[in-house]
Amino acid sequence: MRTHTAELSSADAATAPLWRAAQAFRLVTLLYAIGQQIASVAYYEHPRLSWMLIAVMAIWSGSSALLLSQWYFPEATGKIRGWVVFGDQVVTIALIASTRLVADYDWYHGHQTLPTTLWIANSVISMAILRGPVAGVLAGLGMSAVVVTVREQWGQDVWGDATAPVLVSVGLALGLAANTARRAQGQLERALRITAAAQERERLAREVHDGVLQVLAFIKRRGDEIGGPAEELARRAGEQEVALRVLLSEQAEQPDLDSGEVDLRPLLTAHATPKVSVATPGDPVLVGRVVAQEIAAAVNTALSNVSLHAGADAKAYVLLEDTGDGLVVSVRDDGVGIAMGRLKAAEAEGRMGVSRSIVGRIEALGGTAELLTEGEDLGTEWEFRIPRHAAH
Repeated sequence: MRTHTAELSSADAATAPLWRAAQAFRLVTLLYAIGQQIASVAYYEHPRLSWMLIAVMAIWSGSSALLLSQWYFPEATGKIRGWVVFGDQVVTIALIASTRLVADYDWYHGHQTLPTTLWIANSVISMAILRGPVAGVLAGLGMSAVVVTVREQWGQDVWGDATAPVLVSVGLALGLAANTARRAQGQLERALRITAAAQERERLAREVHDGVLQVLAFIKRRGDEIGGPAEELARRAGEQEVALRVLLSEQAEQPDLDSGEVDLRPLLTAHATPKVSVATPGDPVLVGRVVAQEIAAAVNTALSNVSLHAGADAKAYVLLEDTGDGLVVSVRDDGVGIAMGRLKAAEAEGRMGVSRSIVGRIEALGGTAELLTEGEDLGTEWEFRIPRHAAH
């Protein structure tokens, strides 16, 4: 059986405790209004009418408290509360105005209105919880204006009356509390969704690792052992194994969209193939989105050069390190290497591929790109260093 809270919307569930506390306050203020009636009825011109109006106040207080707290109608919470809050404004204004029907000028000009200031605050509280602090303040100002008008205090006396400060303060405070509750509820639900999604990804990753990846690895190993036509099958199985492992790695850590940072690791592991090995730290390496894209682009250019110039059998290795003070990305291959002075000669000839696509990108980030090996049959190794303060 579903609980009432489970049937409420996110916003309604967040403010449900406020609604119920407010209705308890409503019933307390009703008792105060009845006490005030007992003390004042002897001074009214029409005491019987005043008791009838107090009965209306009591009936409305009980019915509105029941509807606003939503003990029995959780599935229609939003619509019912909207109509009840609107009715609350109308009934409150009518009861304030009725003060003139039961008392003479000398009484209502110098005393509280029939419903009392405390009971009037309920309509302001309801509007504040429903619509937020701005609506709460406007409701407080509106009710204060009605009270001042009925009591004919639009003069210097209005500044000595506490009605307006009390009602406006209540509307502001409860409106802010309601908005805070809604934001907290939204953050909680978002955290729960992220946690559930992460758990589901981990479950799928385990199933894929225990099933599909094991089969692909077996096919690749057996294909290499059999040789001949099976080598093509082994190669394709190896490519799919790497692609699937990259996909699982990318899904393991999702970027924090609110902070503008992304995990650099999936951008680098996306380059993994049977001929390209990528090693990254176990923890997320968070950098600015643009920084991550530029580093990944530089690595991609270096790997493209390996594919084009290092030889058909060359293998490449990408290593990402987070030293705390900065990032170090190494791209190394075991290919034919680069002849001494070849890069400077290419730059002099106007071929700016390496200088712009690799060195230029990293230097634009405030880092350095250094070619560590240069010579025939030595392979090639690039090292990119990006300071941590520039990685955001």
